[in-house]
Amino acid sequence: MHHAIIDNSQLKIKSESPMSLTKIYGSGATSVTALDHINMTVKPGEFVAIMGPSGCGKSTLLHLLGGLDKPTEGKVLLEGTPIEEMSDDKLTELRRRRMGFVFQFFNLIPVLNAVENAALPLTLDGVKPAEAKAIEWLTRFGLADRLNNRPDQLSGGQQQRVAVARALVAEPTLILADEPTGNLDTNSGDEIAGLLRKVSQEYGRTVVMVTHDPRIAAYADRIIFLKDGKMIDETRFEGKNGNNAEAVENKMKQIVN
Repeated sequence: MHHAIIDNSQLKIKSESPMSLTKIYGSGATSVTALDHINMTVKPGEFVAIMGPSGCGKSTLLHLLGGLDKPTEGKVLLEGTPIEEMSDDKLTELRRRRMGFVFQFFNLIPVLNAVENAALPLTLDGVKPAEAKAIEWLTRFGLADRLNNRPDQLSGGQQQRVAVARALVAEPTLILADEPTGNLDTNSGDEIAGLLRKVSQEYGRTVVMVTHDPRIAAYADRIIFLKDGKMIDETRFEGKNGNNAEAVENKMKQIVN
């Protein structure tokens, strides 16, 4: 049986056999193959970006890795356990404790302040004092003077920093980010991309990010390119430099054409 594995004990996402993970929506003549035999490995603390044309399967792959959807073929394993076979309660617990999620539109709760939003995973998990850990992460991210502000009192970039703090507050090993800069201006987008790079390099978390923006993807250590649900290429960077974004943009043009 083919498997795709997320091994958080070693901070890896890998497959035991080549081309294993597939997702098909619908059946028969109307079926759509969103992912077509995907195989990938992510090293501990690595920052990986996933790119490709619209509809190539980027978000579907991220959802499978996060247990938000189930594969049609293959299995996603966490420390040897198929996450799609977990009960809803166990899967919710897994996502709350071992994974952190960052979304394009922040998904903050309007009536809660920055601390309460960032502390939410711990609050739901019954951890006390939840707010102390939230304050620690918010302070690291330059929001010490915005702790009591609600989302409507924060800029877009500040809201996303709160969202990143929320993703990290439970000390997960894996961060999954779906277009985290898609709703931000250029400067704020660069700040968030740089922050995710810091999360990987300084805090040792594995980060997998979906983005359509070559400039943002260039912050990653490695970029995986998808097209028509298939992994068709990848690019590795030794370090952040001004030429990376241009190289990614050129690669995307080749893939689209």
